Parts: sequence; structure tokens; C-alpha cells
Amino acid sequence: MTFYSFAKSVLYAILKPLYRIDAIGTEHFPKEGGVLLCSNHINNLDPPVVGIMVPRTVHFMAKEELFSVPVFGKIVRMCNAFPVKRGMSDRDALRKGLSVLKEGHVLGIFPEGTRSKNGELGKGLAGVGFFALRSNAHVVPCAVIGPYKSFRKLKVVYGNPMPMEELRKAKASPEEVTELIMAEIHKLIKEHR
Repeated sequence: MTFYSFAKSVLYAILKPLYRIDAIGTEHFPKEGGVLLCSNHINNLDPPVVGIMVPRTVHFMAKEELFSVPVFGKIVRMCNAFPVKRGMSDRDALRKGLSVLKEGHVLGIFPEGTRSKNGELGKGLAGVGFFALRSNAHVVPCAVIGPYKSFRKLKVVYGNPMPMEELRKAKASPEEVTELIMAEIHKLIKEHR
């Protein structure tokens, strides 16, 4: 058993009953090939909550500061996360993200780049559109809905993979694609709130 599988099963055993997590749409999560998993961000627990409910290993892009926290930084890295410098174009993180997708893995990303202070969906950053356009990955929108309160229901909704072929052919801009992805996440929030 890998460290990731071990951590995933421990977190599942703790978080699923604690927050009564209801996962919706896992049946249409792609079983193979690169997947760009794009979720809103309302709490520090979003990465494990989004990650434990899908049947595949997720490689999350996480803020650089987490990796310098003693012990925790090492655990985050062992869970397949990799650092991104926020507030600037981080070429290393972009390269690493593309290689995760091209190798047929799942890249987990929070397009807003930071947690929402009021729980409302913020503006997405162009990086997510870059990944969607520069890879042949499936793009899966995801919404985390509900309060992180013990024994109150929390929903994690995985949307249908978004068709990207036409946008790639039309040479759409990363900003345009990001807006479309954010619109899908918004739709999932509205439908399931």
C-alpha cells in the first residue's frame, strides 16, 4: 500500500462520517487518461475532501508555503502534491502540472487560487485554462457545497467532463476557457445548494 492510499483511507474514515460527505457524480469521473479536476475553494479541508471521494489518485497543486511547514510539508509532498508560487507565473509548476496530465494522471486545482472568504465563487485564474488547452485531459468541474460543521451534510459534486476539442481547435484563450470552467462550477453550486 502506498502512503497516498494509506492517507486516503485514514482521511476517508475520519472526514466522511464527521461531515456526512455526500459525493455526487463520481460515476462519470473518467476512469483513465489525464483529468484536470477543477473545484471551488471554501475551506482548508477541500483538497482531502475532494480527493478522497474520487476513485483515482489526485495530484494537487498547492501553495508553496505549505511545503516549508515542518513534518506537514513532507506529508503533503508524500500525498503527491507539488508547490506553486502564488501571485506570479510559476513556470516550474506549469511544467509539472502539464506532465501530470500528459502522463495520464489526475491534476487537482483550485482555479480561484485561494480560499473564498465569503463562500461565494471568485474569479478563476488563467492557469486553469492553460492546462485545459495545452493538454488533452478531460476537464471535470467540481463543487464543494455546505458548511464544514460536524455532522452537517457536506456535498462534493463532480460534473460531467467538459468538451474541450472545439475550444482547442478554435485557439480559445486561457482566460475564455477559465471563464467557461468557472461557469460550470457555478452551475453545479446552484443546482445542488
